[in-house]
Amino acid sequence: MKETEGPGNLFATLLPQAGASLLAIFLAMTVGGVLIAIAGVNPYEAYSAMLQGAFGSQFAIANFLTRTTPLIFTGLAVAFAFRCNLLNIGAEGQLYMGGLAAVLVGVYVTGLSALFHIALAIAAASLAGAAWGGLAGLLKTTRGINEIISTIMLNFIAIFFVSFLIQGPIAEPPGFFHQTALIEETARLPKLMPRSDLSVAIFLAVFLAVALSFVLWRTPFGMKLRSVGLAPETARFSGISTNKYLFGAMAISGGAAGLAGGSEILGHQYRMLDFFSPGYGFDGIAVAFLGRSDPIGVVFAAMLFAALRVGANQMQRETGLPSSLVLVIQGLVVLFILAAELRRWLRERAVSKGKEA
Repeated sequence: MKETEGPGNLFATLLPQAGASLLAIFLAMTVGGVLIAIAGVNPYEAYSAMLQGAFGSQFAIANFLTRTTPLIFTGLAVAFAFRCNLLNIGAEGQLYMGGLAAVLVGVYVTGLSALFHIALAIAAASLAGAAWGGLAGLLKTTRGINEIISTIMLNFIAIFFVSFLIQGPIAEPPGFFHQTALIEETARLPKLMPRSDLSVAIFLAVFLAVALSFVLWRTPFGMKLRSVGLAPETARFSGISTNKYLFGAMAISGGAAGLAGGSEILGHQYRMLDFFSPGYGFDGIAVAFLGRSDPIGVVFAAMLFAALRVGANQMQRETGLPSSLVLVIQGLVVLFILAAELRRWLRERAVSKGKEA
């Protein structure tokens, strides 16, 4: 199969998509400003407080980057699977399994140097997530089970399985809280800023985005994976094993989500609490959508969502507006992107009918 997406074609494809995302953000912020004004608050003051909360100090920036890290991982998980025409709704469950593997290695494996202990914990988190994502891929390729259904169900299995373990078999000695023991010092990721939660996990997230972008756009594996996503029947007739790429895409996707859980445990939580994720796996769906399923776009989309979430607290303190307003803005972003996609689809359909006529 001939590859037709060279650097020039790739740039020409991604640039309009980036423009559509920026327009969606602008429209969402504009509508959000109208809602803020209706609530009796100056939109300029509200958005200024939000920016101050996300970027107004070194601590704020560190908090912003800490929140960005898991969103990059889960956004990459959803985006990579989508390139193979798979909708991975299970990033949250894969995140939980990755966090579980990281805490088990961090607590129960001892006597290693920091370098090897961290590497082992990160590898375990990625492999656990990959196994959980690969299970959904296996169900699809062998039994024909839709990945949306299987990943949603696997989410609940993972979340409540981890909850069962934290409340019993791997719980810290009896106490009032459902949690594991602290991981060993040697398993903790180095901090980038004293007295903050920011760790080197942010570099790992950005590196993974660059690596997946290279794999997708510059390797035969990526070309075949995208071919399976775009035209599975054509790919099959050209000799590509579609089942292998479907399974591989889900496994790699799950591995990225597993790193989100691992980074949370190894980077700043240092133990696993019951329901320790605030929904990073589900947020990853919106992040991937805003990033147009491009790994580099996912990084910027994750930064936007993190800034909204972190800045919302400052906005609430200064203006009295509920922090949940950022959820409305996020939803508006998604709706405007959907509107742009619908408009593009209708235009292409009209052109196609015109050609047929």
